Amino acid sequence: MDGVHDIGGTDGLGPVGYRPEEPLFDNPWERTVFAMSFPAMASGLNLDAFRHGIEKMHPVDYLSSPYYEHWLFTMEKGLVETGLLTEEELRARTQQFLDDPSAPLPQRSDPAAAEAIVGFLRSGAPARREIDAKPAFAPGDRVLVRNLHPKGHTRLAGYLRGKRGVIDAVHGAFVFPDTHAHGLGEQPQHVYTVRFDSVEVWGPGADPRTVNHFDMWESYLVALDGDTDDRAALDR
Repeated sequence: MDGVHDIGGTDGLGPVGYRPEEPLFDNPWERTVFAMSFPAMASGLNLDAFRHGIEKMHPVDYLSSPYYEHWLFTMEKGLVETGLLTEEELRARTQQFLDDPSAPLPQRSDPAAAEAIVGFLRSGAPARREIDAKPAFAPGDRVLVRNLHPKGHTRLAGYLRGKRGVIDAVHGAFVFPDTHAHGLGEQPQHVYTVRFDSVEVWGPGADPRTVNHFDMWESYLVALDGDTDDRAALDR
């Protein structure tokens, strides 16, 4: 989906704030939210749905809230949607701490769940899959990025749509985020590293001596050949 979360390549947003000695977390609550994300995803909130939940934030809230508040938002909404929490439970617990900010946090001892989360942290959630389909592209193939504007989640950055590049590497098949985020199955596809000239992506002001590499799922791409113009390729 198009929205304020996909602002890569846009101008006028000012410099990126950077502190050489920046801590991992600015506030203690951010550390707590980070820790909460692992049991949330281990409970069934997959990474792609997690990301899409952030995309569904109101634009004003998204732009005016800190990074880990985005995480908290998507966990709350996602765990309600999966049935692990209810809106009433969230409101009641929120009101409890509004009434008594010093109230102790609830404690739960569950060694089996703790061990499962440790295992999740150690192994992660690999997204590579084996599929029968052969890769549609090979290194050196010229491709065009499709000009897609899906209403749901996608990993196709807006600033790459309609750009021409060259396949640099083939990585095998991985879970397709655009379906996985919506409970439509993994539908794995081959993933490629595509090389773009910087001028192609950023315009004539870019350094022509540099290139950019992006990993892209197969359905984001169409083949280009010497006899096919960009418009005809996009219409395939």
